[in-house]
Amino acid sequence: MKLFGKKKETKACCCGGNGTSQTMRNAENKKREKGIKILGSGCAKCMELERATRTALSELQLNYEVEHITDFAEIASYGVMATPAFVLDGEVISYGKVLTVEEVKVLLTKK
Repeated sequence: MKLFGKKKETKACCCGGNGTSQTMRNAENKKREKGIKILGSGCAKCMELERATRTALSELQLNYEVEHITDFAEIASYGVMATPAFVLDGEVISYGKVLTVEEVKVLLTKK
């Protein structure tokens, strides 16, 4: 009876195998898309950030597409560890706090 033997080596990915690489490719492609993305689970804070963003866009008369991303794998692909997050044209601008309408306006006019 062997108590201390060599561990079996496995080559499978800890994330689930082949389907994961396709998911990550899709997430990377989506990051390159233009527009505004709100990253978050859909909680009250995420919804508040989305409302503030839409209000700021309306007041500035800007035509950006706003997408709310709730998929945690996709959120992680942005490197975001705290939500809600505000992404503009693929770049994470803010995370971990709810921006006010005025703060969103400032960010949108800087771009």
